Amino acid sequence: MKILMYSVRDDEQDAIQAWAAAHQIQVDTNDLEFHPETADLVKGYDGLVIQQRSPIGGDASLYQSLAAAGLKQLTSRTAGVDTIDIPAAKAAGLVVTNVPAYSPNSVAEMSVAQTMRLIRNLEMFDQRISQQNFQWAGLQAREIRSLTVGIIGAGRIGGTAARLFHGLGAKVIAYDVVRHPELEDVLTYVDTKEDLLRQADIVDLHVDLNETSAGLIDAAALKLMKTDAYIINASRGPVIVTDDLVAALKAGEIAGCALDTVEGENALFNQNHQGEVLQDTNVAQLMQMPNVIITPHVGFYTNLAVKNMVDISLDDVLAILNGETTAHDF
Repeated sequence: MKILMYSVRDDEQDAIQAWAAAHQIQVDTNDLEFHPETADLVKGYDGLVIQQRSPIGGDASLYQSLAAAGLKQLTSRTAGVDTIDIPAAKAAGLVVTNVPAYSPNSVAEMSVAQTMRLIRNLEMFDQRISQQNFQWAGLQAREIRSLTVGIIGAGRIGGTAARLFHGLGAKVIAYDVVRHPELEDVLTYVDTKEDLLRQADIVDLHVDLNETSAGLIDAAALKLMKTDAYIINASRGPVIVTDDLVAALKAGEIAGCALDTVEGENALFNQNHQGEVLQDTNVAQLMQMPNVIITPHVGFYTNLAVKNMVDISLDDVLAILNGETTAHDF
């Protein structure tokens, strides 16, 4: 049995090698994304694992060719599967799996950390101090226990964030199409997204990217928010319309934001653009705003999460190849 993993980073290798040794299975890796032009590399392998933010591309014939080559599955070692044409994969007889809960704490803790940086004005203090300005004026902070945190998408990650915010003393409200009774000791559900936007001091986004969540936060949504409210996006970039966000920040319609993901991030994130003029004018503008924090989609990037993404994805491949079922297939 042989498994091929695409887009592997150096920091994943220890976990991959440990899993391979424990299961006595050959696991090979490359640093390429899985696309039609790199798909031939998987010939001769029994299992396929990918991780990428850009769509696989091609058409249904790509998935049919994988099945014809003897593959039974296509596994993403991330939560998001919007890069995969799932109907085409299933039509070809491939089982598609993901890792929906590699570590809910990793992303939830990122949201809490970014919230604390925003409400304590730490980004602005850092900028002042870098210029040897040690004054306090104009940067009085707010305590989180005085705020209402609104979570859109109270699933595994959003639910974990709710418990963390509640533990810090915040009032937590949530909007989700699915209500989870086990969270009602730490949050109160509201009936509409609009209700949440009007009430929240912090809007924290934890939704999957799909046809209903793309553009979820647009100009109309931003106008509903309090002018002293912040928005946190550690989900997927297209959930916020970046043009509208930039306009709202310039107009003072919201107080600021923390973005771990943005539209078009594939051209920037996890790359070094030092000394270059950024072609993404929205990101360039956001980077110049003192009330904006940008991080390069690293909410997932913790020691436990990386190991879990490797282990769970490879466990699922092995189960499928052995004719077993998994809890993560579509």
